Amino acid sequence: MSSDIVPLPSAKDVRELLEGLLGRSVDVRTGGAMVDPESEGGALVGLYVDRLLGLKAICLMDVPLSAYVGAAIGLVPAPTAQESAVSLMLEDFLEENAREVLNVVASLMNSEGTPHVRLDAVCSPREALPHDAKPWVRAYVRRLDLDLTVDGYGSGGFSLLVI
Repeated sequence: MSSDIVPLPSAKDVRELLEGLLGRSVDVRTGGAMVDPESEGGALVGLYVDRLLGLKAICLMDVPLSAYVGAAIGLVPAPTAQESAVSLMLEDFLEENAREVLNVVASLMNSEGTPHVRLDAVCSPREALPHDAKPWVRAYVRRLDLDLTVDGYGSGGFSLLVI
């Protein structure tokens, strides 16, 4: 039996994925604030679609978290990531690495009997979101809002919502 509903992963699933990907421990606290791409600094935003190119999920990482995961996966020293986090200006190479993390996040939503989703587009911090995605960011839909701390780097906000 198949379902047309994209599953929302648990906080534990997010932690396990990131720990495996980054090779370091990740502390996860539930009940975080919704990541808002229109806040100061913005957010890195991944847009996920199904096979018919319908928007099915959105993942947002604030600039500090984007810098920390981008640095951790690329083995970049923590001070470089912390400079980006404090200035709220994501270095290009950190953004590129964080985009790879967003690509792997799609695996959290793909399971047997559910629609396959894939990363379709990524919006850089301060970049305007597509008109079909913008209203969903603050919507009360199935979502996971977390505060994540990447060991040795720092903390930031993570929101994953499924439509």
